[in-house]
Formats: sequence, C-alpha cells, structure tokens
Amino acid sequence: MFSSAHHEVVLAAGAPNPWFGTQYLSDYSDDVVSALQEHVVITISSVVLGLLLSIPLALLAQRSRVGEALILGTAGVIYAIPSISLLLILYSTFDLGLSAVTVIVALTLYNILILVRNVLTGLRGVPDEAKEAATGMGFGTLRRILRVELPLALPSITAGVRIATVNTVALVTIGFAVGHGGLGGIITTGFKDNLYRQQVLTGVVLVVLLAVLFDLVLLLIQRLLTPWVRAEAAR
Repeated sequence: MFSSAHHEVVLAAGAPNPWFGTQYLSDYSDDVVSALQEHVVITISSVVLGLLLSIPLALLAQRSRVGEALILGTAGVIYAIPSISLLLILYSTFDLGLSAVTVIVALTLYNILILVRNVLTGLRGVPDEAKEAATGMGFGTLRRILRVELPLALPSITAGVRIATVNTVALVTIGFAVGHGGLGGIITTGFKDNLYRQQVLTGVVLVVLLAVLFDLVLLLIQRLLTPWVRAEAAR
C-alpha cells in the first residue's frame, strides 16, 4: 500500500506555500485515501492482536505475583524500547522485511503492557461472590472465565482498548521508517519536500481526527457492552 510518501512534491523557490488550502488534497486525494486506509488497517490489527495476546497473559499473571512481575516486567522493557529501534530490531533480527507486518508486530508488542494491566485490573475487580456463584452453578474454570469474569471485567478492558487504540494511532506514523507509516508517510514527506505545509497539516489533522473517531466509536461500544455501569451510575 502506497502513500504520498512515494511522490515527490517539489515547490519552486518563492512559490506560495500556505498552511491552509485544498491544493494538496485535490492533487493527491488518492494517496491520502490510501495512506488513511493503511493507517486504519495497521491500527485495528495491532490493537486486536494485542488484546488477543493480553487476555491469556493477564489470566496467567492473575495466578501468581511472580507471573505478574515477569509478564509486566517484560512488557515494560519492550515498551521502553524507542519505536524506531524496535522496528529496526524486528527488521534486522527477525527478517520481517520492509512491510506493514513489521509495524503491526512492533505496535502489538507496545500494546501488551497497556492491555495486560487493564485486563488484570478488571479481572481482579470481579467480586468473589460472583465467582463462587458461578462455581456453585457447576461452571468449570474456562466457562466461569468466559461467562462471568471477562464480562464483568469489560469496563476496565474496554478502557484499556481505548487507551491502546489512541496510542496506536499516533505510533503508526513511525512506520515511515520501513515504508508503511500510513499518514506518517504524508507528514514525513511533507517535511522533506521543502516543508510542504498543506501536506504536513493534512497528515497531522487526519491523525488527530482518526484518534478522536476511534475513541468515540469505542466509547459507544463500551456503553453498549456494559449497560449495568450506566444503571449503577444513574442510581
């Protein structure tokens, strides 16, 4: 998937270069749409994969303090690695190549710390009475987790997903280092091409709007999935 990062925009010396206007969008609308699509795909893939990995990791961490320290400690170390460095490590060490997969893997690893913490917080917030009632009804461990514990932990889990998603929308831009930064390619190329202001501003504004849109959609999903939270707040 290509973005405007693959086109050179040469501004003549002394040519008008305003921040606001529609010239860039009209000239490179296809590239903007392509970059936006790539940004959305990478964001959703990274958050979904991060959540799928974080749930079993949180369940393991819940069982012992040693497991919790090991999992959160490892996730914390990965999160502390500078983003560009992590991309280069994945590219050179694991031979993932200059592809969107490299960016998705890196952002998935970053999301694990945020998501494991929130899933773990949600699971530990499940009342013991609810667990005992489920066991009394004949629920096995797996069924109790799927039917009781995870649903009751949803407020904390969805809050973590919202944080991870907004964080990921911003971090996708660093993927320009391997040629797959979504809107980051537009921003970076805008700076390189004699600071083409409309190009830079277009990329920045779309990143912000995308983060806000994702957050609003996830907030709506959170409210639909946890109606009891609203009912308790209304009391």
